[in-house]
Amino acid sequence: MIDTRPPEQTNLDGYGHDPIEWRRVIETLQEVGTLDALDAAGRYWLATTRSDGHPHVMPVGAIWDHGSFFFTAGPGTQKAKNLARDPHCVITVAAPGTDIVVEGDAHRVTDDDELHRVAELFRDWGPTVREGAFWHEYSAPSAGPPPWDLYEIIPSTVYALATAEPYGATRWRL
Repeated sequence: MIDTRPPEQTNLDGYGHDPIEWRRVIETLQEVGTLDALDAAGRYWLATTRSDGHPHVMPVGAIWDHGSFFFTAGPGTQKAKNLARDPHCVITVAAPGTDIVVEGDAHRVTDDDELHRVAELFRDWGPTVREGAFWHEYSAPSAGPPPWDLYEIIPSTVYALATAEPYGATRWRL
């Protein structure tokens, strides 16, 4: 859980603005997380690395909860293949007033209790848990057919870039 102030903060703003408050980042993530699926669409982008070193970036439906991001991916998708080989990834959030970039490692969630808990967080979509994955009659067009594996990104570095007052740019290493 990273909802407390991270240990290392660096002000990246080149215009003399104060560092962004960590509280603003957490509040932004919680606010975006309360939007319904249609309002949140297009706000989250996941970057992974292909086996040849080239980047792969795709929009994802994501949930922020207790200091981690959760998202799904079909086992045959490029992002799932990339994460199976290299869990390092980046998820970005285009939020009102504050854009957020989170670097970390993504790992499949296989614990049945945790799958059920997070399925409830995705209640606007309404997946069910079966056979260690999420199932539903539909998902994103690029997701492929069910099942969809659930992934958790545990952040290691967070960047916030203010697009509204008070402005600023800040990095936190967790």
